[in-house]
Amino acid sequence: MTEQRVKWVCDYCTYENWPSAVKCTMCRAQRSRGPIITEEPYKHGPDRDSALEWDSPRPESDSSLLICPDSSARPRVRTPSMAEIASKWSCQICTYLNWPRAIRCTQCLCQRPRTSSPTESPHTSGSNAGGRLALHSPVDTCEEYNDRNRLNTHQQHWTCTACTYQNWPKTTKCVVCDHPKPNNTQEVADLAESVEPTPIINEQDRARWRGVCSGGQGQRRSPPTPKREDRGKMDFQRIELAAGAMSSKEEQEVDFKKLKQIRNRLRKTDWLFLNACAGVVEGDLAAVEAYKSSGGDIARQLTADEVQLLNRSSAFDVGFTLVHLAIRFQRQDMLAILLTEVSQQAAKCIPSMVCPEVTEQIRREIAASLHQRKGDFACYFLTDLLTFTLPADIEDLPPAVQEKLFDEVLDRDVQKELEEESPVINWSLELGTRLDSRLYALWNRTAGDCLLDSVLQATWGIYDKDSVLRKTLHDSLHDCSHWFYTRWKEWESWYSQSFGLHFSLREEQWQEDWAFILSLASQPGASLEQTHIFVLAHILRRPIIVYGVKYYKSFRGETLGYTRFQGVYLPLLWEQSFCWKSPIALGYTRGHFSALVAMENDGYDNRGAGANLNTDDDVTVTFLPLVDSERKLLHIHFLSAPEMRSEEQQEKLLREWLDCCVTDGGMLVAMQKSSRRRNHPLVTQMVEKWLDRYRQIRPCASLSDGEEDEDEDE
Repeated sequence: MTEQRVKWVCDYCTYENWPSAVKCTMCRAQRSRGPIITEEPYKHGPDRDSALEWDSPRPESDSSLLICPDSSARPRVRTPSMAEIASKWSCQICTYLNWPRAIRCTQCLCQRPRTSSPTESPHTSGSNAGGRLALHSPVDTCEEYNDRNRLNTHQQHWTCTACTYQNWPKTTKCVVCDHPKPNNTQEVADLAESVEPTPIINEQDRARWRGVCSGGQGQRRSPPTPKREDRGKMDFQRIELAAGAMSSKEEQEVDFKKLKQIRNRLRKTDWLFLNACAGVVEGDLAAVEAYKSSGGDIARQLTADEVQLLNRSSAFDVGFTLVHLAIRFQRQDMLAILLTEVSQQAAKCIPSMVCPEVTEQIRREIAASLHQRKGDFACYFLTDLLTFTLPADIEDLPPAVQEKLFDEVLDRDVQKELEEESPVINWSLELGTRLDSRLYALWNRTAGDCLLDSVLQATWGIYDKDSVLRKTLHDSLHDCSHWFYTRWKEWESWYSQSFGLHFSLREEQWQEDWAFILSLASQPGASLEQTHIFVLAHILRRPIIVYGVKYYKSFRGETLGYTRFQGVYLPLLWEQSFCWKSPIALGYTRGHFSALVAMENDGYDNRGAGANLNTDDDVTVTFLPLVDSERKLLHIHFLSAPEMRSEEQQEKLLREWLDCCVTDGGMLVAMQKSSRRRNHPLVTQMVEKWLDRYRQIRPCASLSDGEEDEDEDE
């Protein structure tokens, strides 16, 4: 026989305690002679109720003993008589019948109504309060002690203002949601009714990892996140609660009129900054991201008024920035993001920043060129074919000016990671040197829309600031949901089986995952997935090639999983005659997309292993490899079962949808063609104004070079 464990059941919360426990582990009530549970180790199911036993033999004739297997009931050692039941008092809030000497309601802790002095006996008090004579019965002293003990215990607990969980006094944070303990529990408890509880959202622990990228690494199953405005409102209330939660001693020292004036002067950006500071202390990355996405300055410092309003001298000091707070509280993940943001904001100048008037005209042109196809597949599409390239006039600038230009327009960190840390781009000397097909990673925002921004950067050279492309993406997914859903479901089933995950989902689960993908497309700043890139290829009516790292890693360099972004996305649901064969290239690093563009060249004559391009000097041809550094063919996403049968079948598919050729080194490449004549005049005007900015500093650079030469001659 297996060794049995004997437990005793609490009379109040029915928690099963170990025999050595004097008080209930859950509610801290005193142990009474209640039922004892003997159970075998790891015994569950319906047989568990049969394991209930009493600590003394149960005579069959004794009907006063009760065995109640229902966990919601409160088992008693003996059946209370009618006199005892009549002597109980009913709670005015929850109508629970409490024992006579209970000071508060056992269920809701509501104060017992008093119509006489507390020294009166329960018999007299009951007769005065109810106008009738209550039956007197002997009081259960054990029950009276338990009630008082529970009352004292609950008075020591502090209630979390976010999730209303009652925590023990020594805990500094809520054990459920990690919300910090307020300074004044009573005052916060009075204000907690007017504050909306912050929803507890675990964004990392989900059924299947989909990454951490704002451009596509959201999880599949995720609770709906609150709206940005609602979250901002709740964050403001959290700051106000922190400022209002003061002890009585501090209330005498602080001028509350001044604090009120400070709060009235704060704008929305100020509240977002204060909430970001509190988020660094509490480990809330979403608060920091909300401040960044609003365009806040990462290098902003705390003022004396803001420190006084935050009311936590041990955490906040005058002159501190978000970086200082991240260092003090050892938030390494936030520190890496903040330092990257500071270095990127130091000096960045892209064409769309130089001439905002022309950029707005380009956005209106994009909105006007979007149309919806009639028929069953009612997907939106762009009528114009544009490919953004860096102007060849850059090479005419002095080397010092060129270096400054590249520092301001390129993302050096992304370029280094894609070239050196993992050879994804520019790994072929044949393409980079002889064919002059070097790719450059343009600097991109990190506001959460990096995928959409990089697509417009690779085509029109601007950001999706007004979320026009995101709205088009959502409408196309919604109107053509059946077409994309069929491809997505077949691809995901094959992908899971190829990795040895032999499981099948119910149709309800597939529908739930698909609804989550649809919801991501409609939320500005929400993360996007591979499915959204597939839809964007149909909107552009051209292939999209993603050169990305194979694994996404933490800031410590730990491998977390596959990224699944690298590969070719073809507009397979369109007719081939309706699409262009010139692709665009995107780069993917840790949670971030960047546009990969080439520089204009003088054209090519019969390059690419006998491929006759028949181009003039006004056409730029960039050769994009369709294999990785190990000469393996890039994956083609969202293929059907007949299309993914073999590698030869996939290569044939690439040749049908792209202008492909084989180089002298035997490499399969796709030709990206762009022409100055076919480029949009507004884009040309924007690039020229941006380039004039560096042409103006050319004489200064030449003068400094001349002075250096004179010094060398001397």
